[in-house]
Amino acid sequence: MKKYILFMAAVFAVFSLKAQQTFILKGEIKGKETGILKLRYNQPDGKPVQDSTAITAGRFEFKGTLTEPVMAYIMGDVKRLSMDEPNFGTLFLAPGALKLVLTEGQFKSLQLTGSKPHDEYVLLEQKKAPIAEETKPILALLQKASEAYVQAKKENRPDAQQDVLREKAAEIRDQLEPANLKRDKIDLDFISHNPNSYYAAYLLSFKISGLKLADAKKYYDAFTPLVKASSYGKKMLKEVQSLQSGSPGSTAVGFAKKDINGQDLSLADYKGKKYVLLDFWASWCVPCRKGNPHLLSLYSKYKDKGLEIIGVADDDSAQQAWKRAVEQDKIGVWKHVLRGLKRTSTGYDRSEDTSEGFGIHSLPTKILIDKNGMIIGRYGGGGDSDEEMDKKLASIFN
Repeated sequence: MKKYILFMAAVFAVFSLKAQQTFILKGEIKGKETGILKLRYNQPDGKPVQDSTAITAGRFEFKGTLTEPVMAYIMGDVKRLSMDEPNFGTLFLAPGALKLVLTEGQFKSLQLTGSKPHDEYVLLEQKKAPIAEETKPILALLQKASEAYVQAKKENRPDAQQDVLREKAAEIRDQLEPANLKRDKIDLDFISHNPNSYYAAYLLSFKISGLKLADAKKYYDAFTPLVKASSYGKKMLKEVQSLQSGSPGSTAVGFAKKDINGQDLSLADYKGKKYVLLDFWASWCVPCRKGNPHLLSLYSKYKDKGLEIIGVADDDSAQQAWKRAVEQDKIGVWKHVLRGLKRTSTGYDRSEDTSEGFGIHSLPTKILIDKNGMIIGRYGGGGDSDEEMDKKLASIFN
């Protein structure tokens, strides 16, 4: 027993040392002799770290502790915090001795040595560079269209004008889909071939919203124990569990809210009585709004056969826009509630967030629940197509 205790003490000592690994980031910046650099990142527990250091004769140094590699951002003289800002750069910090070379006005081309995750990040960005070049003209059009829409909102122009501008921006955004699919293929291929990579786990967090449950599980299960134990691995496990809670085979999470008319609505009221299609949408979501005519046709076809639709809108901070969209799209024939996400001074209160219990990360997403309260279909984000939804409903009611 004594030997076991000593062994465990040694193990804990190793983990303790690992948890307190130091990084020393030494660097030089070309084209600037003096000034201030800022470094920002989050510790694995989510605690933000903001550090700064002086530039002396074109050189600088940062010191800190890390329990694992983390994505970080370095800033010089910036006009605004933006990924397009020339003095704003991205790097993957790692414990140990690191060397960074910056050029004033060209932080995007920074060079970091000593961090394996950063090497992987750079390699993947290089692979995707031709795709980024292809999309530049589309992105320029999208920025112009988005700015026109934002300006219309600021000027409080008529709703009809705002709708036209928003839809125009969405149409341009749709043109990026082929490029996005190419990027996804490169990223997912890297994730599948690098199960011991912290960067792969970090990258998966941006892909999981578009994955089906089986694929999400496949990528997560392939990670090594070390990566699974990291903050990125833990986040992915939580995302997989969240997606599972809103996928076929799971019991639907119950909720009770006031509907759009101020009446009490509970999901439990439909158990044993009707099939329920939860439609997660928003007034600002163009694909959601374009899909409403089809939902209307489905509702008209199956409402007397035992189908109810409950719209769950991501419009808690824009309730007038929500009500206007329901009226404008003539979808007040079914039930409507708000998502329940509350903004607070420190972030968000998710205690009444209906979307959370169903693993909703993209809109539109629809969840089909049978009379026993079991989820039997997921369509949209992390699910099947609307065509599959049509087939499922036809098989149930016909």
